[in-house]
Amino acid sequence: MAVQDHGAFIEKFILQQSSPSDPLPLTGLTFAVKDIFDMEGYVTGFGNPEWLRTHPPANQTAPAVLAILRGGATCIGKTIMDEMAFSISGENFHYGTPRNPYASDRIPGGSSSGSAVAVGAKLVDFSLGTDTGGSVRVPASYCGILGFRPSHGVVSTSGVIPMTQSFDTVGWFAIDSDVFKRVGRLLLQVPEVEHYKPTQVLIAEDCFKLSSIPSERLTQAFVNSVKKLFGGNLIKQISIGSYVEDKVPSLKHFMIEENDGYKHIIPSLAALVRSKVLLQRHEFKSNHGEWVRSYSSHLGPGKSERISEYIRVATDENTDLSRSVQIELRVALAALLEDFGVLVIPTVPGPPPKLRTDISELHDFRAKAFSLLSIASVSGICQATIPLGLYNGLPVSISLLAKHGSDGFLLNVVDTLYSTLKQEVEASY
Repeated sequence: MAVQDHGAFIEKFILQQSSPSDPLPLTGLTFAVKDIFDMEGYVTGFGNPEWLRTHPPANQTAPAVLAILRGGATCIGKTIMDEMAFSISGENFHYGTPRNPYASDRIPGGSSSGSAVAVGAKLVDFSLGTDTGGSVRVPASYCGILGFRPSHGVVSTSGVIPMTQSFDTVGWFAIDSDVFKRVGRLLLQVPEVEHYKPTQVLIAEDCFKLSSIPSERLTQAFVNSVKKLFGGNLIKQISIGSYVEDKVPSLKHFMIEENDGYKHIIPSLAALVRSKVLLQRHEFKSNHGEWVRSYSSHLGPGKSERISEYIRVATDENTDLSRSVQIELRVALAALLEDFGVLVIPTVPGPPPKLRTDISELHDFRAKAFSLLSIASVSGICQATIPLGLYNGLPVSISLLAKHGSDGFLLNVVDTLYSTLKQEVEASY
């Protein structure tokens, strides 16, 4: 798991920054950090040994990491990630693939794979990752743990190697819901939010049709828990695809009839993905195009070709339309969810695929996954991934989403639900 051991530095830093009388909410907890965060005096490796060789040590530590250290937690090291954060599989040719703690023949999910595995394998109490297009949410689901993608811009990404700034977020993983909430409070730097009861719970029925897992298996325990804790009158069904298509006018520029050959895709969500990819390519090229042109041969097999092609076709044409989609979608979801509403979707369209599956064989699966992930990625709203035990021996999950800036409320909902939901899952399955 560890790429670089930061134990000595962390011990020194904590002694300098705190005293025994300080109230430290994370004292006694251990954590790991994705190798995309700067740590003073160490090179940030970005998942690739050539990147590690061609970059200098960081001259300061990322604010998100500092916040956790000042909270009293101890960092035990950095974790393996996908090269250049460019995948949701979690496989790394150079350093090896972190082993999925529930299914050793399955991928752990990426790009924050090592951070998720460290938590799922109980090597640490929690960990930090980043999420641009799903890099916390996917590995959280595949490794059977809690994962949080905060509202875009709420947690500082300073000192984090950028993927695409319009979508990059700093997220975290945990198994224990109390630890999950405590870490979130510290990173979000918001006062305690008392509200924990949602005013509405919207189940996106069209999204659940994308999953290979029966809808009832994904929703029944959750619905039972909501009824017990908050009342069944809050639960409503919604077609989020139809709502998005109706309320996001700029999206029409990205709608196509044939859906790129993908099967069973929600047209408006597929359009969100196209909009996102256009802007993501442009920003990734601006950030890393020069380095890739010089060192692409040092990327892993297959990764070199994919990243080089990604940069080659990047353009700044229509990026203004992509930004309009972002703004309109955020406004539309704020109107739908209001301050204390929750949207429920499957995190991914099925259990983790097998290791070393050719990407061509995952054509439809990936299309469905990115459609689901695009809702929070494009709008910038917050999303929490919650494990639902195993289905056919493999981890499954659902996700709860809340409006931009309602992160504290969403953390409260997860914390309130988690124990009852876990009991319902165990009793039912």
